[in-house]
Amino acid sequence: MEQYIKYMELAYKEAKKAEKTGEVPVGAIIVKNNKVISKGYNKNNKSNLTIDHAEIIAISKANKKIKNWRLSNCDMYVTLEPCLMCKTVIINSRIKNVYFSSYNKSVIVEKNKELNLSSDVNFIYVDGFVKCSEIIKEFFLKKRNK
Repeated sequence: MEQYIKYMELAYKEAKKAEKTGEVPVGAIIVKNNKVISKGYNKNNKSNLTIDHAEIIAISKANKKIKNWRLSNCDMYVTLEPCLMCKTVIINSRIKNVYFSSYNKSVIVEKNKELNLSSDVNFIYVDGFVKCSEIIKEFFLKKRNK
């Protein structure tokens, strides 16, 4: 659990970067052999690119760093459950485990089997890192109150 908190704290710092720029505050990091190899946060409003989600940015950086599109033996820590687009990219990149600390209410599909994709990726909700869900709630409350 200590390792989870350490890496989730780093993902949370990425989410704070997104929040500061007016993006939905989601952050992600990728870890291989207990070393952080990439980080990312949402940038799709700034870039005007649909795909600039934290998870996809982190995956792209990790691919470049290890010079391989396969991220086998890597784990991702993300502050919000990945959307369907990100889940598909995660599965295709062959990340081993995805740890998230806040459920995404807009996610339509809950299980890989329902996606008709054969996958060894484990999407794991880990309770106890409350500030990840709080930052999302506060962000959308501020948006609604404007």
